[in-house]
Amino acid sequence: MAVTNTAPAALVREPAGAAGTARRSPATPARRSRKRRDRLAALAFIGPAFVAYGLFIAAPWAHSVWISLFEWDGIGPSTWVGLDNYVKVLTDPELVGALRNGIGLIFFYTVLPIGLGLVLAALFAAAPGRASGWLRTLLFLPQIMPLVAVGVIWRYLYSGDGPVNQVLEVFGLGAVTRAWLGDFDTAFLAVGIVGTWVTTGLCTLLLFTGMQKIDRSLYEAAQLDRCGPVRQFLHVTIPGVRAEIVVATTVTIIAALASFDVIFVTTGGGPGTATIVPGVLIYRLVFTSNQVGLACALATVLSVLIMVIVAVIGRIGKERS
Repeated sequence: MAVTNTAPAALVREPAGAAGTARRSPATPARRSRKRRDRLAALAFIGPAFVAYGLFIAAPWAHSVWISLFEWDGIGPSTWVGLDNYVKVLTDPELVGALRNGIGLIFFYTVLPIGLGLVLAALFAAAPGRASGWLRTLLFLPQIMPLVAVGVIWRYLYSGDGPVNQVLEVFGLGAVTRAWLGDFDTAFLAVGIVGTWVTTGLCTLLLFTGMQKIDRSLYEAAQLDRCGPVRQFLHVTIPGVRAEIVVATTVTIIAALASFDVIFVTTGGGPGTATIVPGVLIYRLVFTSNQVGLACALATVLSVLIMVIVAVIGRIGKERS
């Protein structure tokens, strides 16, 4: 009798590669088609945004960079000057002073608001309630007000017979009253305080939102380790809102370096050049001095400075996260 040497079906295996290819190949065209459709859908959604960005931001900025290489009054023929405008931006005392003042405003627009915002947000988080909600709303109101209106209000508050001087006189400090926006010694401080008033609410709200996401068990563990409120704030709260601090720092630094409305309405850059900032000086160069090329060079330097600072902040935030 012939013996048939037939292996059990379970022991007969196809080569892994062949089997895998056989199983995958029928689905490959469909998968590729689906991926292609997903890419087209993504392009359809982001395409209009890229087009708008290119037309209204990238193209005007590139055109401004091109104009900065010329001496041009905005009307007549232009003269090629190369990098001379940039040399002037970095050497002219008035232009350098404007950049210095813009950087100085970072203290009032960023450092103070974030410091105050951390304290206020921690207090709001520790004492939730209706009153806390109303106070947060009041703090955020300056952020939604038009900056021109903010400038008009503070110009009145700082005026010679305004509320600030009246309050000082009530407390017997009439000797220190002055025209705060017209004094060389106090004008920059006065407009800086306005910037702090405007941005503190935004920083507080951002940080308060971040504190709501911190795991409560971290505070319980800190209490078990006998950490007091200050140590909990330093070692739990602040690390927990690092991402919000990065966002607040980025937004407020841009606001400081690009400030225009408040200073233009309150002091116009004066007295003298005490409060001159790049935004106001660019306006003067274009509409008063007819130095469009120089104004574009200053605007380009300012935009590059902002991009570098934002990139550094983002890098630091990623390294510490």
